[in-house]
Amino acid sequence: MVTDRPSVLIAEDEPDLANLYTSRLEERYDVRTAYDGNEALESIDEGIDVVLLDRRMPGLSGDLVLETIRERGLDCRVAMVTAIEPDFDIVEMGFDDYLVKPVSKAELIAVIDQLLLRSTYDEQLQEFFALASKKVLLDRQKTEAERRTSEEYARLEDRLAVLRVRLDETVSNLLKSEDSQQLCRNLIRESIADE
Repeated sequence: MVTDRPSVLIAEDEPDLANLYTSRLEERYDVRTAYDGNEALESIDEGIDVVLLDRRMPGLSGDLVLETIRERGLDCRVAMVTAIEPDFDIVEMGFDDYLVKPVSKAELIAVIDQLLLRSTYDEQLQEFFALASKKVLLDRQKTEAERRTSEEYARLEDRLAVLRVRLDETVSNLLKSEDSQQLCRNLIRESIADE
């Protein structure tokens, strides 16, 4: 059956929890469920928009599934949904968001919708939001002293600063272009005419 609804893969080794997530999401999304890492890799293809991935699964862990997804170049967003409290090792991981269990239906829907929105952004903006999510998470979970002594956290802050400058330059250049200025003038005229 062909559908235009976003597709979500749930990779969770606890069947009751996987089935609960599926029942919470199937009204809004096309949902596939995998109960271990190998099954997740077999289930994922170009049709998957978002993966909700448990880090701790027997056999192939969520971390390895994530690495494989990125190595294959699959164009999907990945949220880790796990009981593992985040640590500085997450800085180098290729996920887009991170939720710590237990997770409500509203949280699942919110993260999926946010990731679907992010997938429309260019790669630089996607990277910025993924890194910003990691920073927010670590800011909540780690003390200031822990953050100050972490090399990974320092690299994260440096990368965010570089991306901020690049994004500011991109927006500035976009606003300087004649086409963008004409578009803004047209929008202003249209909004005034509508009043």
